Amino acid sequence: MVPSEDLQNQGIIQLLLYFGWKWVSIISKGTQVGEHFLSTLEQLLTQNGICSAFAEIFPNNLSIRQLPEIVALVSKLEVLMSSEANAVIIYGEAEMITWVTFLFMVNMMTPLEDRRPVVKVWILTAQLDVILHVLQKGTDIQTLHGALSFTIHSREVPGFKEYLQNIHPSDERTNGFIKDFWEQAFDCVLSDSSTPVDPTELCTGEERLEDLPAPFFEMSMTGHSYSIYNAVYILAHALQEMYSSRFRTKARRNQRRSDRHHMESWQLHSLIQKVSFNNSAGDKIMFNEYGAFAAGFDFTNLVTFPNNSYVRVKVGRLDPQAFSIDVENIQWHQGFIQAPPSSLCNDKCRPGSSKKKKEGQKFCCYECALCPEGKVAIQTDMDFCTTCPDDQYPNQNKTQCIPNTLNFLSWEETLGIVLASLALFLALITVMVLEVFIKKRDTPIVKANNRSLSYLLLISLLLCFLCSLLFIGWPQKATCILRQTSFGIVFALAISSILAKTIVVVVAFIASKPGNIFHQWVGKQLARYIVWGCSLVQVSLCSISLAMSPPYPDYNKYLIPKEIVVDCNEGSVTMFVLGYLGFLSIISCIVAFLARKLPDGFNETKFITFSMLVFCSVWLSFVPAYLSTKGRYMVAVEIFSILASSTGLLGCIFSPKCYIILLKPELNSREHLVRRKRSDD
Repeated sequence: MVPSEDLQNQGIIQLLLYFGWKWVSIISKGTQVGEHFLSTLEQLLTQNGICSAFAEIFPNNLSIRQLPEIVALVSKLEVLMSSEANAVIIYGEAEMITWVTFLFMVNMMTPLEDRRPVVKVWILTAQLDVILHVLQKGTDIQTLHGALSFTIHSREVPGFKEYLQNIHPSDERTNGFIKDFWEQAFDCVLSDSSTPVDPTELCTGEERLEDLPAPFFEMSMTGHSYSIYNAVYILAHALQEMYSSRFRTKARRNQRRSDRHHMESWQLHSLIQKVSFNNSAGDKIMFNEYGAFAAGFDFTNLVTFPNNSYVRVKVGRLDPQAFSIDVENIQWHQGFIQAPPSSLCNDKCRPGSSKKKKEGQKFCCYECALCPEGKVAIQTDMDFCTTCPDDQYPNQNKTQCIPNTLNFLSWEETLGIVLASLALFLALITVMVLEVFIKKRDTPIVKANNRSLSYLLLISLLLCFLCSLLFIGWPQKATCILRQTSFGIVFALAISSILAKTIVVVVAFIASKPGNIFHQWVGKQLARYIVWGCSLVQVSLCSISLAMSPPYPDYNKYLIPKEIVVDCNEGSVTMFVLGYLGFLSIISCIVAFLARKLPDGFNETKFITFSMLVFCSVWLSFVPAYLSTKGRYMVAVEIFSILASSTGLLGCIFSPKCYIILLKPELNSREHLVRRKRSDD
């Protein structure tokens, strides 16, 4: 009828884990049962990450004459009281009460200035709970205030309290035990006693059991009384089943009913294990498949009072299927600063740090080490720090992982808005220049140096300004493919147009000499071959690079700490584009420089030379600037280089012409150009 000790051991572990008590002391009695309890419990503690700071088996039979053993015991008790382990598990029976009492007496006899307050959370097993009242008579029970005790499960049986209230020795239904108990409990003598007594010692008849102190006699149903109550009903149900079964069998065989009284006790065993019923308290009474009573324990909290009395307050339940405890109703010892108290070898490691083993000590004792770079400890007392996912990084305290910021040149941010606005503004300027050239297409200054090439150059510059917009915003597969190829092709078209302009001027000057073989190359056909031939080479290079390694959106998690750089992985496209553009630019710059002093009415090569110097300077400075920046600023540098080089070409080549067309129209005449040509000659 008593729950197994295995269940109680599991309950101790669950209780310790619930409150986070990882550093505990154990006191057990010096018997074979006590040694078995200690070894079993220590094994369970280790399996659940709990350590025993103090584990002692106290002598079972120790005489006061054994002075060395007494001194050794006192030193052990001193270690127990000074330990950081606030949770103390006590296992035993009456003998253990003696040692607990001795512990308190030693502490009370210590001088006040050296006395250690015995502030512990005592965890008492069910064996001690039965004889707890013995401790009340011999020591200060206040030290046990707040203790947690395992008690055999019980419930209030209807009518039981009223039955106790009505018990009196004068009742004819009472037996001799009640009379003896009455005289001992109330320290009086019943009037029907055969021994002469002093009248003052006679019982008054007004005594009631409910007037006795609760620890001495409890009016409520205790665990042991409840077990006896259930045992009686189990036996009654088993007997009823046996009698009913035998009666039915005898009736069929026409035997006498009186034979049913002849039975052996062993015949009840199988019937008892099959018993299942609900008692009057509402509990299900049955046995499990192993033949053990399916009962559990209650957790009670010991609450003491200044008059050295105490009460047990039920604060939880433990059964094979469940564990529950009501922390709010537990009263802890007044000496604890916090509630519930802690019982640890050292303070818990805060989030942001992990455990570090102390050499030569149990695993429950450790130091706290800050998490290394890139790792976090989200909870307290973590065994090791964890690495954040690739898309996250630790916060400053290393207590949580924060999502990385996406780094790309957005349309919404100031830098993106400024660059986009600048690109559109320059594109608008280019459109206005193109419109001026179209309207003044028949004027000498527009017709000079190949009007068609000027149109083509302006259109290519317009596309250069607009293609810079592809570099802004979230990189996608389409924009990654378009932005470098479009940039390379339109810039190749622009540089090819400038090269064609320069070569046409050179060829025209050479062909002007009589008998020169270049005379047949003068005309629009040469310019067309140069422009489309040079542009076709760039188109071929871009096509080859796209076929070999097409650009794609890339997420670089390691380039910038705490950020994910979202950009296009362009592979070899950039190398092909910039390499060929650099080659064309150098050729154009050299040819324009050599042709800068050729006589002409309006020698455009001077301005082309300066524009190509600006163009080359921009892209030469682009390389170190591009390599020294990261993330969105790399893209911004590339956009700025596109806009700056295109603006250099637009300004250096077309601003002098626009100045004459719009502000000095008198200079835009054939006579002026012829006169200027003669002066140059």
